[in-house]
Parts: sequence; C-alpha cells; structure tokens
Amino acid sequence: MRDTKRTRTILGLLLLTSLTLVVLSLRGGGGEARGTASGLFGPVENAASAVVRPVRDFLSSISSLGSKDQQIADLQAKVDALQQQLNTTDFDRNRAQELNDLLRLAGAGQYKTLPAQVIAIGPAQGFAWTVTIDVGSKDGVKIDQSVLNGDGLVGRIVAATSSTATVALLVDATSTVGARVESSMEVGFLNGTGDPKSLEFQLIDPFAPVTVGERLVSYGVKGGAYVPGVPLGTITSVQGTPGQLTRIAKVAPFVDATSLDLVGVVVQAPRDNPRDAVLPPRPTASPSASPTGGAPAATGTATPNPSAS
Repeated sequence: MRDTKRTRTILGLLLLTSLTLVVLSLRGGGGEARGTASGLFGPVENAASAVVRPVRDFLSSISSLGSKDQQIADLQAKVDALQQQLNTTDFDRNRAQELNDLLRLAGAGQYKTLPAQVIAIGPAQGFAWTVTIDVGSKDGVKIDQSVLNGDGLVGRIVAATSSTATVALLVDATSTVGARVESSMEVGFLNGTGDPKSLEFQLIDPFAPVTVGERLVSYGVKGGAYVPGVPLGTITSVQGTPGQLTRIAKVAPFVDATSLDLVGVVVQAPRDNPRDAVLPPRPTASPSASPTGGAPAATGTATPNPSAS
C-alpha cells in the first residue's frame, strides 16, 4: 500500500513539474528553470515531457485556432462592410440619375412636379396595376393628377390620404390616355392591356398612316387627367390595313412599370402644350457599307423634334 502511495506521489510531482515547465516555456521565461529541473530530475524529465506534451500541443492548437477564427471573422466583417458601402453607392448613384432625368423631363415640358418615392406596388382600388407613393393631400396631391418619371408617363392619381397616394399605372387594363403620333400629328387612344411591356393604340382616323418606330406623346386636354406632351411609347407593330375600324398598333411603353422608384406628381400643368419637345432626340445611325460592296447605305436617319408651341 505504501509503494502505491509513493508511486502516485512521484508521478504527481513529475506531472506538476512538467506542467510548470510548459507554462514557463509558453511565457518565454522558463529557460533557467528548465535547466535547474533537468539537473534535479535528469532521467525522468523525458518521461514527464512525454506525458505533458499532448496537453501542451492541445492548448497551443486551441490558442492558434481561436486566433485564426477571429482573423477570419474580422476579414469577413470588413468584406461585408465594403459590400454594403458598394451597394449604397450604387443605390445613391441610381437615385441621383433618376432625379436628374425627372428634372430634365419636367423642365423640358414646363411641368411643376412634386417628387415622390414608390413605397408599395400591387392591386388596389379596383386596379390591377397600382403603386403607392409617399406623398398625399397635405403635400398638394389630388385625384387625377398625372404622375411621371424621367422616362415618361407613369399613370394618374386615383386615391389619396393625407400622407400617401395611389397611382393607377398606364399599363393597367382600365387605363386610357389620348395620344398623338410624333411625326403625323394624328391622334387616337392608347389603352393599357395589363401587360407591362405592351400597350394598344387606336387611331381616330382609320385611314391615317402609322408606321413601326413612330413615337407617341400624351395629347392632353385642359382639365383632363393627363397633361399634354408626356412621352408614352414607341410603336412596335401594326395590325390591320388602312380603313379597318379594328386597326390596332402595339406600343412598347417608355416607362418600365416593374422597376418604379422615384416619380413626380404634376401639381401644375404647363401653360402651353409642349407637343414633342419632351421627347429625346432620335439617335442617328452611322452609315455602313453594303454587303455587295456598293455605296454605303444609311441604317437610320435623324428626325428633328418640332419646337414647342
């Protein structure tokens, strides 16, 4: 029994000494103590080190792992912060461009507008295509005011509270706006179809010429729901022949109803009809050589906009 206690005592001392050496070694100040202990314990030091080495290696690995995890976490946090900064910069840049385009259009048409932000989209008030904006009656918003963005006509106000308003979009199947063809000055009605990419235009005169590529602006009448001269869209196809009452032209709207953000409510219509002054200039295609090697053929021509009346 005494041999067992003695053996345990010796092993305990060896383990304690080895742990002490490990701690001093990790702190960097155990060189002298290790030399002294080596002289005292001599042959048993290697055995003690063999017993304690796995403990020391395990503690060291835990310390190293924690440091690496922290570094990874710090780097990930920096990446997230930079990504957020980039996203914010892009959003601000897009918002600034939208505001600049809106101001350009409003200035060209002499529309007095109240800027607003779209805060919701979805069916409302019996309309399938509507958006809610963050201005209302306390800001001067009224029923049947036109709503624009930098690309053209968005729709009209159909309901308002003190702080918000509902806009029925041009693409809604119930929407109809008087429209005029840019080049021929012919008028008709542009109707929503419920398709955000397509509208339908029907001329009042079924014999009036209409061709693909011509652009439409709102006709507008005094006291009507839509102000005049606002860009509407471009004719993409024509169904039927001249003289047919069902002659319909398909129109691609200028405004993308699925990505609305910054808009402007027209709180005061222009004194004079801007006609085509708000439309951007038509692009001029550079001439290219014909495939047969003959004279170059122009792929497009510029059509100047008539001046505002």
